[in-house]
Formats: sequence, C-alpha cells, structure tokens
Amino acid sequence: MAVWAPDPITLVGLTETLVSSLDVFVGSTDQPSDVDVWVFATDRVTSDVVARMRRTAAGSTAPAVLVTRELERAHLMSVVECRVVAVVHLTAATEERLVSTIAAAAAGGGSLPPNLLGELLRQVQTLQQEVLAPRGLNSAGFTPREIDVVRLMADGRDTEEIANQLCYSERTVKNIIYSMTNRLELRNRPQLVAHALRAGLI
Repeated sequence: MAVWAPDPITLVGLTETLVSSLDVFVGSTDQPSDVDVWVFATDRVTSDVVARMRRTAAGSTAPAVLVTRELERAHLMSVVECRVVAVVHLTAATEERLVSTIAAAAAGGGSLPPNLLGELLRQVQTLQQEVLAPRGLNSAGFTPREIDVVRLMADGRDTEEIANQLCYSERTVKNIIYSMTNRLELRNRPQLVAHALRAGLI
C-alpha cells in the first residue's frame, strides 16, 4: 500500500502506525505502479487535496482509503471519482480500524460513515434526475436504444438481425454502435459487450 499526506507530521505518524502491520510505501512526488491500496490522510479535504488524488487515480487503478477530519459535501462525489471506497474519521483512525479498512478495500469492499453514505446516495439521485435522465442516459451512460442494441449484440446477432429486431435501418444500428465505441474509447464490438457486462447492463 502507499501513504500520502500533505504534511510530514501526519505522513510520519500514519506510516509508523501502519508499518508494523502492512507493507507501506510512502508516496511523495513519485508513485509506485503496483500498489494494492492508497491511503490519503488529511485534516481537511481541500481542492488541492482532491487535485492530488485525481493525479494519483489517473496513474493507478488501486482503490483508496481517505482518513480525514472534515469532508465537505461538495467534495464527496469528487473523492469517489478518485476511487475512494472508504472514509475513516481522523479521531477513529486506530491501527486496528485502519488495517481492517485497508484490507477490506484491497478485497473490493468499502465503508462510509452513515451520514456520508446518505449524502452520496442523494447526490447520485440528483445526478440521475437532473443530468442523466434529461439526456436519456442511465447511470452507466447508455441510452435505452443503446442498451437494446448491445444486448442483442451479446446474443450474437449481426447488424442486419439487430436492425430487423428493433425496426431500425442497418445504418442506424451501425451509427449507434459507432457512437458507443467512440464515446467509450473501445476498439470493437467484443470490447463493447464486455464493457456492458461490467456495467451490469447484460
């Protein structure tokens, strides 16, 4: 795992707390590529902290644990976008609690305090109602007709069969498929089907 904090006192304290139980790398300007979990510790989540977390998330697919005293509602969705799967309040950050939270994150789990979980669900609902739904998209970023097309593709149907099933022209089906692969930066139809599977659409 890797540890990052904006000040040396927090960094040293957290590292010393964890080093006896876990294999810790202290993050600085460089970051390792083989980290299982990132731990970010900061008294208050600021825009600068979020920016650092975004840079880390851009170069690593590892989940993150955030240890903080203050996390404003405005930053909640942003930290989730930075792969934060667990938040631990600074005053509750005992060695036992941290180790168990980090282990859960590495295993694909996560945890949020009840008030943050409720706020996150409200923000996701607002996103769905005010941003995605007016554009005909669901939370996975697909329109209903795109979902129909990709499901038929997963069944092994070719372009002509999909067009006949949905009463579209073949050109329309090709345009729908091109739009999805281009938007999602996928190379071909099998990758598109695999993406839809991971998104839970199939």
